Amino acid sequence: MNATKRQINAWSFVAPSLILTLVFGVYPIFWALKYMFYDYQGFGEPLFIGLDNFRRLFRDTGFWQSVVNTFIYAGGKLIITIPLSFVLAVILNRALKGRQVLRAIYFMPTVISASVMAVVFYVIFNSYNGMVNQLLMGSGLISSPIDWLGPKYALMTAIIIAIWGAVGNYMLLFIAGLQNIPEDLYEAASLDGAGPLRKMWSITVPMLGPVLQMIIMLAITVSLKGYESIMVLTEGGPYGKTEVMYLYLYKLFFPVSSGGSSIQQFGYGSAVGFATAVIVGLITLIYFYVSKKLNDIY
Repeated sequence: MNATKRQINAWSFVAPSLILTLVFGVYPIFWALKYMFYDYQGFGEPLFIGLDNFRRLFRDTGFWQSVVNTFIYAGGKLIITIPLSFVLAVILNRALKGRQVLRAIYFMPTVISASVMAVVFYVIFNSYNGMVNQLLMGSGLISSPIDWLGPKYALMTAIIIAIWGAVGNYMLLFIAGLQNIPEDLYEAASLDGAGPLRKMWSITVPMLGPVLQMIIMLAITVSLKGYESIMVLTEGGPYGKTEVMYLYLYKLFFPVSSGGSSIQQFGYGSAVGFATAVIVGLITLIYFYVSKKLNDIY
């Protein structure tokens, strides 16, 4: 096979993915960059309005509330998910009977659709006849049903669902990292008299450093972009208490709430999308900077 045929074969494999990336990944970015300077509802002639969409953005309390909600949602999810995933990975990496079954059980939520998951949890956390309220009332911990999807607890409920859906995925990544740590290190530490906690702190945690950095990076980006389960569970309500950035953006392009605008706002949505991308990008850069500094220290 000559060089020309090899190149043709190579491009025949790459071309489908490249075309799809250009059409559905690159083109929409430039489309949004153009229309964020326009007043455009998806029909009629777009009207150029310069920076008016961004002036509206800075005064849009709904958007900034969604930013705050996103940070609470992502922070709450990260603080619990990563330590819990690590603990489960350490436990299920040992020679336990039935550990493969347990791993599959914990990983199962990861493959379930976020929409299906939200519907199931909607039933579980239902205020009037949900399983959670029935258990709490049956055990005497509460005397009246808690409105888990009300203004006070809705965001917390969304965080619990997000944790349930993510733990299994990060647990498997931790297990993969744990299995790459040489047993010789633990045996040498045992000969030196190191206990389980000392081995954990001095061997396991440092050796998992690269894996932990990757997991935190994935967890941050996924948490900041997550909105599907919230959209099905509460549609961002009540009173915007669970409105996160990507759900707010989605509604501007595809209005879904009976209480909000029913008009598509492609121009303003493009400006919101740009601001959202900048916020997520800044958080990512900050994490990369902190991660690099930690590498320099350790």
